[in-house]
Amino acid sequence: MRLRCALALSLVLLAFTGARAQVVYEPVQNSVYQFLDEMAAEGHIRINTFARPFARTYIAERLDSLSAKRELLNGRQRFELDFYLRDYGKELRADMDWDRRQDLLYRSDSTFKLTVNPIFGGSLTFNENGTRIHRKIGGEFWATGGKAGMYGSLRDNTVTHALALPQYLTSLEGQNYKVIVTDNERNDYNEAMGGITYQWKWGDVGLIKDRIIWGNGQRQANIFSGRAPSYAMVNLRLYPYKWLDFQYIHGWLVSEQLDSARTYLTPIGNRRVQTNKNIAANYLTIKTRWDVDFTAGNSVIYSDDGFQPAYFIPFMFFKSIDHTYSGTGSNELGQNAQMFFDVSVRSLRKVHFYGSVFMDELNIGNMWDREMHTNIWSVKGGATWFNALPNVHLTAEYVRTAPWTYRHQIESTTFASNDFNLGHYLGENADELYFAAVWRPWRNLVVKGSAWQARKGPEHLYEIILGNANVTGLPFMEEVIWQQRGAQMSLQWEALNGLLLFSQLTYLDSAGPDQYMPRYLRGSIWSLEAGFRIGW
Repeated sequence: MRLRCALALSLVLLAFTGARAQVVYEPVQNSVYQFLDEMAAEGHIRINTFARPFARTYIAERLDSLSAKRELLNGRQRFELDFYLRDYGKELRADMDWDRRQDLLYRSDSTFKLTVNPIFGGSLTFNENGTRIHRKIGGEFWATGGKAGMYGSLRDNTVTHALALPQYLTSLEGQNYKVIVTDNERNDYNEAMGGITYQWKWGDVGLIKDRIIWGNGQRQANIFSGRAPSYAMVNLRLYPYKWLDFQYIHGWLVSEQLDSARTYLTPIGNRRVQTNKNIAANYLTIKTRWDVDFTAGNSVIYSDDGFQPAYFIPFMFFKSIDHTYSGTGSNELGQNAQMFFDVSVRSLRKVHFYGSVFMDELNIGNMWDREMHTNIWSVKGGATWFNALPNVHLTAEYVRTAPWTYRHQIESTTFASNDFNLGHYLGENADELYFAAVWRPWRNLVVKGSAWQARKGPEHLYEIILGNANVTGLPFMEEVIWQQRGAQMSLQWEALNGLLLFSQLTYLDSAGPDQYMPRYLRGSIWSLEAGFRIGW
């Protein structure tokens, strides 16, 4: 017993000694992501924007490299660089006596760092259906020492109208509401995120609970969009060379499917047990000398068998594993595997071109056969022209998703968690055209105008006909059952690090089944929102 305790203590001490290198992930809502994207398009830094969130050390290193290129930046960019260094400079310095951001609690020395900050905010939204109130309160911390890092946050929210239920076609982050009643009644939700990590020279590993985004874009990714509530995962990243990135996750999803065999009676009712649902995914990014990044990866959603050891091997092609363990004789035997590809091009200064393909199923031999193809995929392409005019960025994107994409005939293996699609918010048989113009006229002030048109066709009804699944030759959107035209003008100002003031005027014109939109936003409606937040 004493030997085991001594060994455990030695491992802990080892983690907090040695070179300072730590991984703590930064929320994707932070405005520093847009600044880094701009700097990469200008050719001042090199980043891989396929996967987010970034580690604070990764952000700090890129900001530090920009300090040597200050003369290449305009006045607004230099101010924003200094602004972000007041926060992420903490990753670069061990002392506390410098011009840094104000935190509720910050301690730092040569061996350990600790930051604690509040999360607080709220907003009011007005439209013809009434007033919506949103209140948020919580806190966050991060700590690093030696090669270990840890972080955590809790956000408790109260709203008077629920706008992000699984069935709603909205790009808002999905929330696991405590009570599913009507969207016009008060509701609450909270989310805890965090993790513990360990880093070495060319990689890091962690057990985290977070929202991940895989796929380039300004609007919403069509691989992993980050819309589903956070879930726990083992996260492994390797970066042995400047031109190569690899990431693997194994996550524990929420199936929302009752496991009747494990559900049992108690003296006061039923003990309801959900079937297990897991995800394994990986990708490899090759970064070329021409500022063109190629990414390829694959994933699998699996259930029913507990933990499958083969899916814990990071470098595997998961569909082949599924064929080995589940057979190929019937879709009812197997799991749900996917492949995806992404390209990011910054060869032309100031312009970022990007595209991604998510494939649920593909048969090369029948690809061009309109009657027999199984092109079950989602395709996205777009470009952002940074500083097309001084401090003005322009974006155009289009996404198109074929019928049956993201779905599966076995509910416990759908590409979803908590009933929220892990991919694009529109789901199958849909497309969206999106434009945006961002003006950054002055220090941390962002004026953004955007417009979009989204359409959705009917959901595909899965059937077995003469022994075969009816997923061949599926036509794209023969009928439009829901569509939305939207426009938004927003204004936000990050007055201090972590303190954001915002307002936005939104016009929505939605037509289609009521199930796709909350009552508060149905029809043709103008909404005005204003608020603030401390923390993210």
